[in-house]
Amino acid sequence: MDTIPNTREARQRERLQTEIFPDASAAARLLASEIADLINERASHNLSTVLGLATGSTPVCLYRELIRLHQEEALSFRTVTTFNLDEYHGLSREHPQSYWQFMHEHFFNHVDIAPANIHVPDGMVARQNAFEWCAAYEQKIHDAGGIDLQILGIGRTGHVGFNEPGSTRDTRTRIVTLDSLTRSDAARDFLGENNVPRHAITMGMGTILEARRIVLLAWGAAKATIVAQGVEAVATEAIPASLLQGHVNTRVLVDTAAAQSLTRVSRPWLVGSAQWTPRLVRRAVTWLSRHLGKPVLKLIDEHYNEHGMADLLTSEGAAYGLNIRIFNQLQHTITGWPGGKFNADDTHRPERAAPYPKRVLILTPEPSDDVLAMGGTLRRLVVQGHHVVVAHFTSGNLSVPDDEAAMAADLLRELNQVNNATTASFIQDISIQLEQKKKHDPDSPLIRKLKTLIRRSETRASLRDCGIKFPDILFLDLPFYENGRYRQFKPDSTDAGAIVALLRRCQPHQIFTTGHGDDPSTVAANCFSLLRHALRQTQSENWQADCRIWLYRRSDMPAIPAEVDMVMPLSPVELRQKIQAAFHHKSQRSQHPGGGEAWQQAETYNRTLAQAYDQLGLADYEALEAFQLWHDNTPA
Repeated sequence: MDTIPNTREARQRERLQTEIFPDASAAARLLASEIADLINERASHNLSTVLGLATGSTPVCLYRELIRLHQEEALSFRTVTTFNLDEYHGLSREHPQSYWQFMHEHFFNHVDIAPANIHVPDGMVARQNAFEWCAAYEQKIHDAGGIDLQILGIGRTGHVGFNEPGSTRDTRTRIVTLDSLTRSDAARDFLGENNVPRHAITMGMGTILEARRIVLLAWGAAKATIVAQGVEAVATEAIPASLLQGHVNTRVLVDTAAAQSLTRVSRPWLVGSAQWTPRLVRRAVTWLSRHLGKPVLKLIDEHYNEHGMADLLTSEGAAYGLNIRIFNQLQHTITGWPGGKFNADDTHRPERAAPYPKRVLILTPEPSDDVLAMGGTLRRLVVQGHHVVVAHFTSGNLSVPDDEAAMAADLLRELNQVNNATTASFIQDISIQLEQKKKHDPDSPLIRKLKTLIRRSETRASLRDCGIKFPDILFLDLPFYENGRYRQFKPDSTDAGAIVALLRRCQPHQIFTTGHGDDPSTVAANCFSLLRHALRQTQSENWQADCRIWLYRRSDMPAIPAEVDMVMPLSPVELRQKIQAAFHHKSQRSQHPGGGEAWQQAETYNRTLAQAYDQLGLADYEALEAFQLWHDNTPA
């Protein structure tokens, strides 16, 4: 793992104080300790503490640590007053997706804060009364003495609170219209984007900037690009988080995945003396190639010298030899044999030839993740004679929109010609529940069962297109998912035990999985954490010595050539076959701003990666699927 430099020189492009942690938990522990010190110090002088709080998945680990400090170390919140950033407009406090409910479930119900000291915007305030209500909220903050410490997250648009792009630095608490990408990101919480409120009440940037201290949190690779823009780019209203640069006491706490686009992480040679590890050398050469628009083999010494990389040549030798070495490394990542080519020289191949055939285990957090990310590779493994088992960690029923379930129920009614009392009762009950269900109601167990069946039927159809059939299609239905909902998962030993049992049953030579580097609250991250725990539990077993673990990347976290260890080319026919397999996941074909449907995003990602390889001077493929070889110390 490359060491991340933390000198003043390395941070010179960062306009906000940014601290990088191994993971979100480490950052949460530090911040929770600082909050505890603030509360106790002020309480010792008979002063209250005013906290500005955020919602969403990002601060959940912070709230859990604060709860632990309260329960185990007697941290009291009796002297604390809180003001939440925002709330969806149109949602009552009783609604399961309201931020009022969120805060009570994740924090307030577990500490000794006085109910009178809790302030969350009222989502049911009438539009005609909103201006006066918002002004009163501002006055309450003023009367409390102002916010001592404001906690923020950052959205993929760069929003903080619900201050979407275009928000000015002097805005106050108000009703706003939500950006389409913001609504898309919330779609799964609301069982479809159409159910996501279009408006919200939020503190303004001016309100936030009046806090005495501000801490912005960000986890996961999906936030890396926007974090770098907010921290390093010139402040602009197009990226509201960047306006925090105008505050004298703002810090940004990120995990290694969210930090990966910062210059000191991604291009440290531009901000100081780099420690040239093999991975960093490859990253530097490919960056220079793409930056100049020249193939790797056409780079010359002057190109390196003119872009702050003279010491790379000093360390690694002249450009000519360096270019050839990196070109060969990139070329050796390309293979049409993702399971290894039997009885062939595998010296320069990413996967070993023996044993053959291999036992291959494809692990997918939710149905469709596998086909969208590696559908072509999956088919190739089957065609080349390997025994492929696809195991789905979860049912994926939380992501099925109600209208899809209603359509399935209608079909069941039409098919109910069999004299089967049990089936007829199920159909009648599910139809009644769907008809009576209100727009934002959570799913009943029966509705979730129907949605599980929908996803299973889609999955079987999709995998049949890839050549995989029962009994090699498994559904683990891990309890953490079946008993939870998005942003509120709590895996335990039962979940890990199911994965241990699967590994011992399959004893794979290859595992393909995802979730490394994701936001820790996501389904994928929870599943990967459980897998890592299961692998550690079985590390002494014989099969592990001959098992390689390959990470696949989803289209929302695309890979770059410098970071991959294996790419599998797709011909035009294979790409069409992959897309056809993805089509079977009809319940997931929701629209995404700027990117179309999920299969379109996957196709774009595969083509874009192929173009990147082509621009580096390698073969011009139709599309590529990428993988990274994982070890327990692999950086996020």
